Parts: sequence; structure tokens; C-alpha cells
Amino acid sequence: MFCYQCEQTAGGTGCTKSGVCGKNEDIQSLQDTLLYGLKGIAAYAYHARQLGAHNEEVDAFMHEALFKTVTNVSFDLNQYLGLVLKSGEVNYKTMEMLDKAHTQRFGNPIPVAVETGTKAGPAILVTGHDLLDLYELLKQTEGTGINIYTHSEMLPAHGYPELKKFKHLAGNYGGAWQEQKKEFNAFSGAILATTNCVLIPPEDSYLDRLFTIGITGMPGATHLPSRDFTSLIKKAKSLPSLPETPGKKIWTGFHHTAILGLADKIVGLVESGKIKHFFLIGGCDGAKPGRNYYTELAEKVPQDCVILTLACGKYRFNKLDFGDIEGVPRLIDIGQCNNAYSAIQVAVALSKAFSCGVNDLPLTLVLSWFEQKAVAILLTLLYLNIKGIYIGPTPPAFISKNVFGVLQEKFDLRLISTPDDDLKKILKR
Repeated sequence: MFCYQCEQTAGGTGCTKSGVCGKNEDIQSLQDTLLYGLKGIAAYAYHARQLGAHNEEVDAFMHEALFKTVTNVSFDLNQYLGLVLKSGEVNYKTMEMLDKAHTQRFGNPIPVAVETGTKAGPAILVTGHDLLDLYELLKQTEGTGINIYTHSEMLPAHGYPELKKFKHLAGNYGGAWQEQKKEFNAFSGAILATTNCVLIPPEDSYLDRLFTIGITGMPGATHLPSRDFTSLIKKAKSLPSLPETPGKKIWTGFHHTAILGLADKIVGLVESGKIKHFFLIGGCDGAKPGRNYYTELAEKVPQDCVILTLACGKYRFNKLDFGDIEGVPRLIDIGQCNNAYSAIQVAVALSKAFSCGVNDLPLTLVLSWFEQKAVAILLTLLYLNIKGIYIGPTPPAFISKNVFGVLQEKFDLRLISTPDDDLKKILKR
């Protein structure tokens, strides 16, 4: 950060405006948090705009918030904290806008069991988040003999009626984004990256069959300037076919409209004591040690509890068999990270059904954070005054000790410890 008052690097030896410019680490922390949140908002707003949806209020806030990070416009701590929480409100509206854009274009998702094996034949693997890219590719590959597979955050695409109607949407391949190098190397077909969840640098073994589109780009990969997939299709046909390999089925597509269809049954199971607690375990995955916590936690959640999940963090445990409680799945995959909006709608509906606040529900959020969209979602939850959230595996490096202390005091924000200790605190059994 550059201090425009003393014309030095903020906090550097030549900076003379301590406590006014960027040397104040708490202001710097809030500015960084705001910028990361804005990047997350921008990602969701971009996808919504591709589908023809936009919100003037969201656009106006982006301008205001970015302006607040310029020169010495504002360095008031309380004002900045309010602006950071305001970004959570705006992200909520952005996720709502994107949810409506998705459902209006592709229909309300329906729970579906998705194949994880492969079919014999030429193939294209689609990674990232952009459902419109996938839809256009499915249209252009219909009748070509090419099978289309989703990867990571594209898994929830299988639940949308307008996408699942394509018979050559063959299944889901692989796991979370950080496993790409191994998984892409083993996938013999072409690969389409629709957002920048791409490991750098990609392996030479698949770089010549890696295609990017939209804002996504990678040196050495083929960038498509539009949704004309002719060159991608040609490449897929020239590559070795995938073999026929068996795989288990995993469930997805539990949009809030689907879950609320089970509301009466869920309420009855809670009232009868057959469902004791709900856990939302999910978020953005990563390769850093400590993330096996989320696998262990999910495995140790008692049999009378239900796990909600979303985003790529679910790949830590979504291929395990959790069974059901009288027909209600114990593992409910709500969708992509932006489908946190659906999770919020479920929580609100349950609070109304039990005539209590969301914080009084038998519900605990245990989140893994990593990149900007995860930050934006956390800010949304704080804006909604959701308390007692567990985050990990470590506190965000850009949040100063003082700012984190404020969040802990105001929202009871907690760091994960061990699965056993956290479950003991949550369930008090």
C-alpha cells in the first residue's frame, strides 16, 4: 500500500503518518478484507450478468467501496468495519440475484445421484463454476459422441433440469480443485476451465488439451474468445477415448426449494428427537495441512445429526456413505459456494417453523475458507448476525489480531480445534 500523504510505502521507514495512513494495521486489515470481499462479490455478479441479470445497488456499492480504499478518503476504524459488514449484505443480494438467474434459465435443481465413473468414448471435462459455459458446450456436442463430465464445483450442474436433460452429461470426475494436476493428467480427453480455479503451472502432460474461456486464462493453454466450442470439440475427437471405469454415485441438487419440500418431515424428526442437530460443513478447500479436520469431523458427527454441505470443501467427505434418517439424507449437498444463499433460506425457514431465531436453532456452521468468495460468504453470514461460526484451518492472515478480536467478541467467531473437542462443545454430550 502506498501512503499518498508522505509519498512512501505505508509503514515503511520513510512513512511519517503513523496511525493515519496504511501503517495502522487494523485499517490495513479492514481494507484487505473489504477488497477480498469485493472480489468475491464481483465473481458472483459477473456470472449473473452473463445470464442477463444485474443490480444497480450492487454496482453502486462496488464503486463506493473501492473508492473508500483510495488515498486518504477514510481511515475511521468504526466506519470501515461498518463498510466491511455492508459488503456482506451486498454479497447476499448478489448471491440471491445469481440464484434467480440460474433457476430462471436452468430450472430449480432436483436431487440426483451422479455417476463418478467414466464411459468409453471421447470426452471433455469442465471445471470451474460457469453453468452457461457448460450449457452451451452441451448443446454444441449433442450428437457428436463426446461425453461431457463435470469437475469439482461443477458437480451441482447435474441437478438443474435444463442441464441434466442432455444424455451425454455423463458424470462427475475427480475431486476438489487442488487435485487437478493428478486428475487432469489421468483424464485423456480435453479440458475446459471456466473460472480461474486452475493450479499454476499446469502440467505439460495436459497443457496442449487445456482450454480456457471468459476471464480465465493460462499461458500455453488455448483461450476461446467466445462460446464457439468448435476447436475444443475437434481436439476432443482427436484424443484417446476414456475407458469404461466403474464408480459410485454421489448426491447433489439439494437446492433450498427441494429441501423445503421436506420441511414438514424434517420438523417432525426434530420434534420427535430423531434429528438432534444440523451441521453445515463446507467452504473452499485447499492443500494446506489441517484440512483433514473436515473429513474427521463429518465422520464423527453422530448418527442422529444431519450434515449440510456446499462448495468444493464437500470433496473431503462427499463420497462417504452417511445413510439417512427415515428418508432424510444425512448428507445434503446444497451446491456451489454461491448456493450459500440456499443454505441461508433453509436456516430462515427452520427458524420460522420453530418460532425462534436462527442462532437458537440446533445448527452449527463449520467453514473452511481459502479464497475471495469464501471471504464474501463469511462477511454475509456476519452481516446476518449468525453467531458461533467455526472457521479454519487457520485464521485469515489478512485479519489483524485486533480486528479478529472484535469479530470474536461481536459474533462469537471461533477457530476450529480438534473434531472431538469441537463436537463436545457443540453438542454438549
